Amino acid sequence: MSTAETARTWLFVPGDRPERFAKAAAAGPDVVVLDLEDAVAPASKDAARGHVIDWLPRAEVTVAVRVNAAGSAWHDADIAALAALDAPTTVVLPKADSPEIVAAVLAALPEGSAIVALVETALGIARAIDLARSPGVVRLAFGSYDLAAELGVDPDHAPALAPARGNLVLASAIGGLAGPIDGVTGDVRDHERLTADVTAAAALGFAGKLCIHPGQVAPTATALAPTPDEVAWAERVLAAATEDGVALVDGRMVDAPVVARARRIVSLTRPNPGEAR
Repeated sequence: MSTAETARTWLFVPGDRPERFAKAAAAGPDVVVLDLEDAVAPASKDAARGHVIDWLPRAEVTVAVRVNAAGSAWHDADIAALAALDAPTTVVLPKADSPEIVAAVLAALPEGSAIVALVETALGIARAIDLARSPGVVRLAFGSYDLAAELGVDPDHAPALAPARGNLVLASAIGGLAGPIDGVTGDVRDHERLTADVTAAAALGFAGKLCIHPGQVAPTATALAPTPDEVAWAERVLAAATEDGVALVDGRMVDAPVVARARRIVSLTRPNPGEAR
């Protein structure tokens, strides 16, 4: 079972659609994200919370809960319901603008709980390093659509959001976290666009993706996994590496940073999360 610290595919499922919970799990994501926020209409918030709280203790997969943002009408009730379970929970925290917000949520949750800070505002981007260093934060995630709306840019125009993505990658590295989780690809039918989005984000240093449809899980997992050529190169590098100094592989110098990259590639060669288990 994957953990939030290393998970690559994160599949949202609306909290008010309990009949979809098991189907989401069956799609094989690393994490099923039970959503109490954007996917749930205001009139259904209380019912959704009840469904999520009922299913969480019975879930046989890794689960996170996206609560409503701090300051919203439903946030306190969401956190109180999770706290009442008296079991560690991974919370996807929207509008994670400051370490203070993170600390308040973590303090209210059972010991051992974790926060995925969903950074989706300009203020959150500016404070990303502090968020990544905050106790209890295990990953940063990118809320690309909300940030694009605030900035007045097209969320599908990658250059407009490239500085924000780069900032999250740097912040994650400074905080000692795995690469951040990229935002959603809105067109659930266009797998070519999905693959292009994931590949571009991975090239920047992202190590995960938020998915909004079961059909996005397997293509995302494949796009995030190292290619056979990358794995073969990494294995050659590790075979040639010595503690005595620099080696050559394919005519190129191999030193400590190159070996570190090779080790990371090999570490990612576990079975794709989207494959049958």
